[in-house]
Formats: sequence, structure tokens, C-alpha cells
Amino acid sequence: MSISLSLDGKVALITGGSRGIGAAAVRMFVEAGARVMFNYEKAKAAAEKVVRECGEKQCAAVACNLEGTKRAQELVAATVKRFGRLDILVVNHGVWPAEDVPIGKMSDEQWRRTLAINLDSVFALVKHSVPEMKKNVSVKSPAHIVLISSTSGQRGEAFHCDYSATKGAIISLTKSLALELARQHIYVNSVAPGWVDTDMSRPALDDPAVAKEVLRPIPLGRVGTPEEIAGPILFLCTPHAGFITGEIFNVNGGAVLVG
Repeated sequence: MSISLSLDGKVALITGGSRGIGAAAVRMFVEAGARVMFNYEKAKAAAEKVVRECGEKQCAAVACNLEGTKRAQELVAATVKRFGRLDILVVNHGVWPAEDVPIGKMSDEQWRRTLAINLDSVFALVKHSVPEMKKNVSVKSPAHIVLISSTSGQRGEAFHCDYSATKGAIISLTKSLALELARQHIYVNSVAPGWVDTDMSRPALDDPAVAKEVLRPIPLGRVGTPEEIAGPILFLCTPHAGFITGEIFNVNGGAVLVG
């Protein structure tokens, strides 16, 4: 029996797809046979590079700022207009304010912006994606939603309570949506990365003192690669994950095992 992680005939929307985990996921999904729409905010050159690599017939990118709830419907509509349907939603975009900020000094503006990007937009994307998914879904052809959480959402992260709060909320949202949508053949799971070598984490990893503290609680002794996160995202959208919903898929080198 041959084993294939095929997504032939599927259409996916992957947010934050120009760099890092998102770009790795876009490439893997296209290689698996899916047609993929992704958004970017500022990294136009990087987004165009991904589209060239994947091919314009299989991949398209659109500039879209996903802060708050206003643009989500527009992005979902652009996906359906370009590729005719929507089967998979991967919510990968997010912000991690790199500076340590104690709760007594965290501004209302930072708190609200982190929630607007990391949580409010997720709600809106799911809200507008589900009706499109229902148009083509069936027992034999389910739809999939994968929300990207974080180890930080499970263990907490001192001086980054805004980020941890959003990622913890994503975990609860995943479980609630999985229960709500299971009978409608829409699977909802979360992938929860630990530290990954991306542009967002690079400033911290380039600081020797910070990097030492980052690596200390990771049993495998290193950070992950974007491809090591994209692989589980892909898996959760294939028939091989056909009895998995409401799951928080930890991909963190064993970090959640260390208190």
C-alpha cells in the first residue's frame, strides 16, 4: 500500500504565507497538490518569490493586513474568486512583541494590537470560511481548519502576557470549534510550535544570553525549522488525520515536558 499526503483538488487559504512557517506550509501544500492562496502584509518581494517557486496556476498571494476583523471576509472572498472554493484554512499569521514588558508597564495599545492580530482576526477568518467550506464538504471530503497556537499558550511566558493570552485562547477556540463543527465534517485542530528559527524569533535567537535561555528547556537542544512545523500542519489536513479533531499538536522538541 502506498502512503501519500495528497491534497489533490483541495483549495487552501494560508495566512502569513510569505515567510517562515507560512511560506514552508504554502510550498508543502502546493507540492501535495493543493491550490493555495496566502496573504502577506509588507513582504511583497518574498511573497512574489513564493508564488514564482510554486507556480501561478497553483498559488496566489494578496496583500492584506489582518489586524482586527475588517479584512477577513475580503481575503476569504478573494480565495474563492481565484480558485472556486475553500477546503482548508490555516491561520498562521501573528505577532510576538519581542521586548519584555512587565504587566505594570504594558500599554493598552500593545495589549489591544496583539489581541486584534492574534485573536480577533482568527475569529473573523473562521466565521467567513466556514460557510464557504460547507458548500463542498462531505463525509468523504471533509474540510479542515488548523489554528497555530504556541507552547507559550500552554505554559505561559513571563513579560509576554499579551501573546500568551492570545495563544491560550486559540487552544480553547480550537476545542470549541471542533465540537461545534464535527457533525458538519469540518475538522479543527491546532499546531502549537515552540521556538522556531523564523524572522520573528531571529532577534532573540541572535542574542547569546537569550538564546541560552531559549535552548535550556528544550530536551532536543535546538529550535525547530519552519518545515518541521509545516509538516504536521499538512498532515492534519490529509485523510491520514481522519479521526483527529480538537487536538493540540505540540511541535516543540519536548519543551512542554519541562516544567
